[in-house]
Parts: sequence; structure tokens; C-alpha cells
Amino acid sequence: MTVLSIDELQKIVDDAFPDWQVPRIESLDGDTLLIAQPVDARNSRPGGTVAGPTMMALADNSAWLITLAHIGPVLLAVTTSLHIDFLRKPEIADLMARARLIKLGSRLAVVDVELFSRGSTDLVAKAQVTYSIPPRATS
Repeated sequence: MTVLSIDELQKIVDDAFPDWQVPRIESLDGDTLLIAQPVDARNSRPGGTVAGPTMMALADNSAWLITLAHIGPVLLAVTTSLHIDFLRKPEIADLMARARLIKLGSRLAVVDVELFSRGSTDLVAKAQVTYSIPPRATS
């Protein structure tokens, strides 16, 4: 069950990163989120590929957003672990992330992220991200 809608999640990321070219949320279906990161020369590196930090940022951002979709706007949820494997050279095109919530506990969320170029089904990177969820205030 999701708590936040696509529009609510998009507003959170837009507001949290006003000076950054933020990804656009394309779909949210239960435990799976699909987002697109526009890619241009600013995100490239020599050899005509997408820079690793751009891919890592997208993996992290997608994990954060699918976590927030389920716990609400807990903006202080933070990354505790991010492991990424770069598998093949991505195209200079929108970079897509499919984030799937694997486990949601009271203090940790574990998310599997697949990255691919728009229009391709070939994975360019695979990540596993763990988020720490701050304790909920008790009244």
C-alpha cells in the first residue's frame, strides 16, 4: 500500500532539490517506482557515456522516493548503504530507474534498483540501497 501519490512525490523531490535537474516520476505501482532522469552533456563523461555519479544519484533518489511513497514525507530518511554494479555503457539518453521496495521495516528500507537507457531493456547498472528511517515521534 502506498501512502503518497506520484504528484506528492514529485513535489517533494522538486522542492528538495530546486537547483538540480530532478528526475520525473513516470509510474508508481505498489512496491515499484519508475523514474526518468534527463541526460545531456552535463551528465556525460569522455567516451560518450553517462557519468557514474549521475547513475548513483538516480539509484539513490529512486530508492528514497519509493521509501517515502510507503512511509510518507519523512524527509530525514537517509541512505545507510548503496552498492552499485555498472554493467554496460549507457546511451546519452534519458536514464531510467526501476526501484522495487524489497523490505520495509520500522527502521530500515531495502530497495532494489535497475538502471537502463530509455528505449532499451538492457540493464546498464544494478543497485541495492538501504535507507534508515528515523524513529517516529510518539505523543
